[in-house]
Amino acid sequence: MTFSLFGTDGIRGQTSLEHLNDEESIERLIDDRTLTPAFMRLLGESLAYAMSRLPGSGEVVVIGWDDRPHNTELVASLTLGLRLNGCYVVHLGLCATPALHAAVLEHKARMGCMITASHNPVSDSGIKVFDGFGYKSTPMFEQDLSQVVRDLSQEEREVNEDEQARLKVPDLALDLSVGVTFHRTWLARRWTLFDELFGGCSNALNSGRLANPLLLDCAGGSGASWLAEFLTQRGAPAEEVSHSASALNKNCGAGDFSPTQTWTHSEASSSPHALLSALQPAPAGQLVAAALDGDGDRCLFIESTEDGYKIVDGDGMAAMMLEASSTGPWRFAASIESDVALTSFVEGLHPGNQCMESAVGDRWLSEALRTNTVGMFQSETMPLCLGVEDSGHVVLPAPHEQHPNSWALVGDGAATLCAFILSQDRATAESFQRGWKRRRSIAPSERSVWAVGKPAFNELRSQAITSFEQRGMTCSVRALAGEADLLLLHGTSPSGSLSLGIRNSGTQAKTNVSLRLSPGLAPEHFNPVVDVLVTALTVWVQ
Repeated sequence: MTFSLFGTDGIRGQTSLEHLNDEESIERLIDDRTLTPAFMRLLGESLAYAMSRLPGSGEVVVIGWDDRPHNTELVASLTLGLRLNGCYVVHLGLCATPALHAAVLEHKARMGCMITASHNPVSDSGIKVFDGFGYKSTPMFEQDLSQVVRDLSQEEREVNEDEQARLKVPDLALDLSVGVTFHRTWLARRWTLFDELFGGCSNALNSGRLANPLLLDCAGGSGASWLAEFLTQRGAPAEEVSHSASALNKNCGAGDFSPTQTWTHSEASSSPHALLSALQPAPAGQLVAAALDGDGDRCLFIESTEDGYKIVDGDGMAAMMLEASSTGPWRFAASIESDVALTSFVEGLHPGNQCMESAVGDRWLSEALRTNTVGMFQSETMPLCLGVEDSGHVVLPAPHEQHPNSWALVGDGAATLCAFILSQDRATAESFQRGWKRRRSIAPSERSVWAVGKPAFNELRSQAITSFEQRGMTCSVRALAGEADLLLLHGTSPSGSLSLGIRNSGTQAKTNVSLRLSPGLAPEHFNPVVDVLVTALTVWVQ
């Protein structure tokens, strides 16, 4: 059985500053998902050892972080571990994850480390690791790294306190404004590229589709200090609302929203969420707000309805952007929880469009899009690649400032927001018929119970196949890279198609059941299956 300390997107957990030895720090992470300075030092040492497996040259590592209570101590310990084994460490400082991605390319670094737990509560933290091309670490690297961590914890590695204090300081600490400058400059170039891609759609800013101002919620993250001004300067007036948040992600940001969520005017006005309570009734169909998560790598929009508001999720945004582009074909990837992958919408927009299904996580969208591409894309114009998760992760190409005609792939909430705004003059997505989706979670969950070959897995697979076949579906079980313990069941019939996914969350102690139906299938016919499966699964994992 493979051993990995990593989840869907890096390592995440609650933080503690207690003093532990190496072995204790590993046990606390595995048993309690608790992240400590001792573990971060150990991880830093292990990353330095394992870095030779990542593409690139040199020993430069760039570290960025978001505003969480213990991040200063975690960053110092990670820096200590890296410098102990010869790495040249650059501190970018407080920033969004996409800014860290840009800094890795700017500094021609061997690796980048973002200290964040994304949309998780501010009491959590974690780490996301990027290679020299700006791509997130692979499961193979993470498994190797996890074994190095375990092996290294068995060795004696004493360093006196004075030396530790010296090595906790980076080789280069950039000015606090540099992270924002990187991101803002990078986004300005991408704004121009998106405007060109969608046929010069600046008229969309005056079309009435956007509220004036557009309410913006950056979850108290880096974007809260500059993104509203950036949009306003480009003719899309925006107003940030998360300044009053008591902490990162606290009653603000995209982390509290789900893809299919709706609210009445009354529900929104009485909500503790800063963005919802600030909304004002608007004509139906108007985009009234946008929300990013704490580390700035995903985005969701809010649209007005006749009696309230609804989420425009990643699927909806991607569908409109694809429709708005007059060029093609596109290389398109959608996760197993995306509605778009169930329909013929993508292929119908252009006969040459390619649609691939990926595991959950924006790194798997990038992996699917860059198949057979080593390192960067090479192109004089922006490659037509797009990856989407309904959660608001949208992966798009980004230019490499140091290498002309080179492109990386990155999930960037601010870039998604800009691309979506600029697509509105030509986008309606009327041909995208959204199906039906239901997602339920069992929490807390004993996740080790849910694994390929275990009794729970076998029982629910048989139960699901029987239930769907009784409803006229022809079923097949599929496997995807990156989801070793995923039950992915596809069903087809003359009326439509369905997809069932049962998987452990990669970031929290829960197991998820998700059923998607194409527009031709009746939800009331299949909804009972979800309830039966959740009841059976609960018996096993709780």
